[in-house]
Amino acid sequence: MFLFCTRVCRTAQTSPTFSRLQCQKQSRHGWSSRSPGSVSTSAICSSRSSVSHRTILPRLLSPASVGVSHFPVKEFHTSAGLHTPPAALLWLLVKPLQKVTAIIVGRSIRKWWKALPPNKKQLLREWAWQRRWRLTGVGTGLMLFISLFFFTYMEESPLTGRSRLLVFSKETFIKLTEHATELCLEEHENSLIPDFDPRYQVVKRVVQHLVDRNEDIEGMKSVPWTVHLIESPTANAYVLPNGMIFVFTGMLEAVGDIHQLAFVLGHEMAHALIGHAAEQASLSHVLDLLSMVLLTMIWAICPRDSLALLGQWIQGKLVEILFNRPYSRKLEAEADQIGLQLAAKACVDVRSSPVFWQKMELSNQLSEEFTMPEWFSTHPSHRSRITQLDHLVPAALELRARCGCPALSEPDPRVVFSKVAQQLLKDAEKEKKQAKELTESERAE
Repeated sequence: MFLFCTRVCRTAQTSPTFSRLQCQKQSRHGWSSRSPGSVSTSAICSSRSSVSHRTILPRLLSPASVGVSHFPVKEFHTSAGLHTPPAALLWLLVKPLQKVTAIIVGRSIRKWWKALPPNKKQLLREWAWQRRWRLTGVGTGLMLFISLFFFTYMEESPLTGRSRLLVFSKETFIKLTEHATELCLEEHENSLIPDFDPRYQVVKRVVQHLVDRNEDIEGMKSVPWTVHLIESPTANAYVLPNGMIFVFTGMLEAVGDIHQLAFVLGHEMAHALIGHAAEQASLSHVLDLLSMVLLTMIWAICPRDSLALLGQWIQGKLVEILFNRPYSRKLEAEADQIGLQLAAKACVDVRSSPVFWQKMELSNQLSEEFTMPEWFSTHPSHRSRITQLDHLVPAALELRARCGCPALSEPDPRVVFSKVAQQLLKDAEKEKKQAKELTESERAE
């Protein structure tokens, strides 16, 4: 479900991303988008929202709106080329049979080779050696053809300008994942919170505020954003390719304020806007296709099935660690970057975004939970996300100011939380030391 249910750098001044997320300037004829080359510091964001950004945040911060706890218990797991939908559909149908086919073909080649008499094996070796350059040319031509085929599916990401392989268009992928959407709704059918619940209203209004303040971004208005609030202690949120946003009530307890909630929702909306699910599925299918060749060779070369199974397991782990997981971390970091920009244009205090991950990191430190190494995870580590967001906050503050947002008050929430975290860690260390001394004294008695 990861491909369908997506979850939650450079300085933005030098990144092309900030030049693409431009505010709209008001004229007597209405609102019009400005090109990157014509943006000035006087540009302001679109403000067609029926609720002013000067009034929505104070209202959302009302104590009756949402409960907030200091430290979450759970970890947050928070994503024009040429397109040929028939080929994409064919790949989806063939995908489950790829490994089986590769194993059968490779095993058949091994058995055929073992059954050959020694003289025929020698003749085949001599035949291949004599035509080695021709075979090399055929292989090179085949690789060029495959590269050209995939090159036709390269396109530019709409918000970041990053080149990416996209076998599925976002529209095609949404159609292909309709069944996954139904499964997600059925899974949480009995735990959905009604829309008259105050917590649901808070999430819905924050999403609508983000949409209204970023309506100049390509795809923002065309996506039918729908909010689903789920009664669950899990601190999680994700978005489907069709704009369905699922937020668990545990996330409302994990975020410290409405600003952190807006950043989390912006992160999830960024996944759908950029089309990360379709991008991840495209990479997965391409890797499966290329792995099929390698898997066939493994089963053809290994002398026993046990060794072939071991080779297949190693190959799968290498593909996962070297390609799938690093690419997933890259998409998560990109969603953090775009989500921060969406929040900045919505007049959110972007300084609170790193604080959210500081809280997650502190929670792990206090609970002494095992933390998976970043290179083995699908998501960046909390520390990596904190570092990246701290790096992006200055440019986000400039974007926020250009969008006509009111000035932020001091002190910086990052500084405040850092002091609190240091004190809590000291207290925890002191309690741990006292408990150890008490245990030793009891043993001595």
